[in-house]
Amino acid sequence: MTDAAVPVSKAVAWRRRGLAVLAGLLAALAHPPFGILPGLLAYGWLMYLWDRPDAPRPLRSAFLTGWLAGVGYFGLGVWWVAEAFLVDAANQGWMAPFAVAALAGGLSLFWGVAGVIYRALAPKGPLRVLVFAGALAGMEWLRGHVLTGFPWNLPGETWAAGSAPSQAAAMVGAYGLTWITLAIAAGLTVVLEGAKGRNVARIAVAVLAGLYLGGSLILMRPAPEGSGVTVRIVQPNIPQESKYDAAAFSSIVDRYLTLTERPPQQKGAKVADVVIWPEGAIPAAANDYLAPGTWTRRAIAGALGHNQTLLVGAYRVESGGAKADVYYNSLIAVGWGEETLEVKGVYDKHRLVPGGEFLPFDALWEKLGIKTLVHVGDGFTPGPRPQPLVLPGLPTLQPLICYESLFPGLVQSVAPGTGGADVGTRPLWIVNVSNDAWFGATSGPLQHLNLASYRAIEGGLPMVRATPTGVSAMIDAHGRTIARLEPGQVGVIDAALPAAGGPTLFSRIGDAALAVMLLISAALTAPVVRLNGRRGGALKLSREA
Repeated sequence: MTDAAVPVSKAVAWRRRGLAVLAGLLAALAHPPFGILPGLLAYGWLMYLWDRPDAPRPLRSAFLTGWLAGVGYFGLGVWWVAEAFLVDAANQGWMAPFAVAALAGGLSLFWGVAGVIYRALAPKGPLRVLVFAGALAGMEWLRGHVLTGFPWNLPGETWAAGSAPSQAAAMVGAYGLTWITLAIAAGLTVVLEGAKGRNVARIAVAVLAGLYLGGSLILMRPAPEGSGVTVRIVQPNIPQESKYDAAAFSSIVDRYLTLTERPPQQKGAKVADVVIWPEGAIPAAANDYLAPGTWTRRAIAGALGHNQTLLVGAYRVESGGAKADVYYNSLIAVGWGEETLEVKGVYDKHRLVPGGEFLPFDALWEKLGIKTLVHVGDGFTPGPRPQPLVLPGLPTLQPLICYESLFPGLVQSVAPGTGGADVGTRPLWIVNVSNDAWFGATSGPLQHLNLASYRAIEGGLPMVRATPTGVSAMIDAHGRTIARLEPGQVGVIDAALPAAGGPTLFSRIGDAALAVMLLISAALTAPVVRLNGRRGGALKLSREA
């Protein structure tokens, strides 16, 4: 194959475009809840599509191929976003197709740029699989950071959380596992490229076997003793649209109270130390329903034992004085003081959902009649970067509210005020409250469970996950689901909080492992650029583009 552009017919060009979309769809089907792992080979397919020369502008063709593959991948991965706009269909339903198209098309831009990078370098030989992995993994890292980021369904999170391959995230994180996954997938596809190709494919098989074997050995280790804390997760199965009905307010509160007061599921078991209600549990400001003298405050106090703590997802308001009031999406800890119910701690959500909880350039969007999905004031204000929450009588915990559970690295190593030196002050569990009721009976809540569970693996911490409609779950420090309530199910989970593992490599070094992997990819491109530059290959192509 030469570096010169080879003319192709329109029929061939359109066939390649269709194959690019199909490659993205197959890669998306490898993710839970579908779990069709052979779909991972579609990444190698994408690499071959980028390898093919196209006339007259190869870089533009590579961008289009990557973008179309992304459209297939993200179109299948985020279609459930449309469901959120149908909650208030009369006012927002018209936005559903545009929102899905804009989100999938926007995320696909990162794959298009990855194609440009790969094609501009025009790497040769079977080891180009590492250049491919570096180009796409690097852009996936950017996807998780640019404009607040949206790292939904990273290729490294294709492996079901809690499985053997997923355990590598404890060392390299989801982004590092993305590089490894892409390298394996592309490496398996070069098996027919002569002896060198077969050698690379054998290495890919060996690495894949190592993921399974190493992860299996980790999962076979005896579990450490539990924390001694018992948790009750409440899932009332309240649809999102019910929260906009003022007449349903008291029945919503009653349902939470009834489930909170329900006797322990196992006869003779002790009452839970902690009760967890999901994000947006009560459709009112916490300032109002926890205000002294209100019937809701009295009812919640009556449902809680004097030694229990309630963690509730709620929005709260701070007065802005002469300016507009400020709204926060929060996790609030309440419990009995000496005589009455008291707020024990507050965590304010740091990573807000663009378009859902705040609007960038909101003045422009309001002129077009577009508002945030959550109709609270002028949108939420972000809190400070996530920090562990220290509550009396409980292990230090790290709250993550909904969208935040997508982001590797948000779980902190130490609690505030400790000087950062004592690893014993790291959080010992993660509390993830979410409002997946927005997404109904779609693949969204099931995928969200898988993605959130990777934060448990990365931190070596158990996770308690509460949602109003499912999936609520108790997850151990290896990302395995111990107990869960399915979508649409009403009930509670009573479970002992699993013990935390030791600090993981990822919790210590963060994305440094990914940086090393990207350097490996870059090191392989340097001789390629020099060689192609001498013969007027890749560098000439970039000028022609």
